[in-house]
Amino acid sequence: VMVSEFALGRAGRSDAIGSFKNIGASKPWWLVGGLAICASYMILCFYMVVAGWTIEYLWASITGSLYDISEVSTSLESAFTLKMQSMIQGNTSPLISTYVVILVNIAVLVIGVQKGIERLSNTLMPLLFLVLIVMCCVSLSLSGAAAGIKEFLSPDFSKINSSVVLNALGQAFFSLSLGMGILITYSSYFPNSTKLTKTALTVSLLDLLVAVMMGLIIFPAIATFNLKDASLEGTTLVFVTLPEVFQMMPWTRLWSILFFLLLTVAALTSTISIAEVSVAFVTDRFKISRVKACLVTMLPLMIFSTVCSMSLSADSGLKICGESVFDFLDNVATNILLPVVSIGICVYLGWFAPQGIMRDEISNYGAVSSHPSGPIRFVVRYVAPLLIALVLLGYFFN
Repeated sequence: VMVSEFALGRAGRSDAIGSFKNIGASKPWWLVGGLAICASYMILCFYMVVAGWTIEYLWASITGSLYDISEVSTSLESAFTLKMQSMIQGNTSPLISTYVVILVNIAVLVIGVQKGIERLSNTLMPLLFLVLIVMCCVSLSLSGAAAGIKEFLSPDFSKINSSVVLNALGQAFFSLSLGMGILITYSSYFPNSTKLTKTALTVSLLDLLVAVMMGLIIFPAIATFNLKDASLEGTTLVFVTLPEVFQMMPWTRLWSILFFLLLTVAALTSTISIAEVSVAFVTDRFKISRVKACLVTMLPLMIFSTVCSMSLSADSGLKICGESVFDFLDNVATNILLPVVSIGICVYLGWFAPQGIMRDEISNYGAVSSHPSGPIRFVVRYVAPLLIALVLLGYFFN
């Protein structure tokens, strides 16, 4: 699927809709690109809030206020749970942090792809890996490292059901940026010499490496400090269980600062990448300057992200279909739109795109003599859309 998006973007040399149009796709097909843009913007609405949380926790780690346990609590877990509720579900500090993230995004996006996004990524991504390596070394030196690694690498297959598979698919799509127009948009900037298959393989392996490294950070620490009954899910893991771990370690604030710095770097680079999808679309479709496109795209988030953040408040009435606006956008975009877009891209490139476009892009128009365009086209035609469709159906009938 990733190679398909790369091929579509480089062949079309435009935004997610324009790339379809430029290779001759009719309206029903370029609407798939429109869905990708919609999905990316929906994700942007709630992900700005998540990025704001990381900044909030980074600042609280720097000042030490995160570990100022003054609340009346029966345990560290309950103390950090109260802190999470006050920091995430509040009406002031989460909004301020969200607005900071939006303004940083605008500043980077206005500068452009090469001077802004590329320069920022070239600086922050090595920093992210450095922090990961340091924290891995520390975690693997803990007394419970062996038990934690065994727990991490010994899966319980009896727990795998349709819900787990669906969540895994959603995580894979989200973490690889599939179906949200990012890969189409950025591959439109690729030079003709870029080897698409090699790039897709490199990105996928690096993504897997980061996931494994995070496991090697979390599980040895959980085992060492006997927190096996603590939550290992989502926000509770990040904002309750891990601060609890840091509280038990020497140099608490140092490890907390490093961890939330890592999350902040990852969140900022992610939001900027997602935002570029809409900025490129507005720039290309409406033929306006990049500065205007950035403002048109990003300023409405001041309202949309505010609604997402406030919907998480315990007494909020901001709900859609019984869910908070935040959770509703997350479910619709991640579990429905991203798979639907990917199925559309596979079906179009596998069956309806101009003949030879996949082969030409994967082989760099004959410059790469040995290439897997045949097997990739087979997977794109038959395997990927069928498997994605089956898991997508599981979401509705689960």
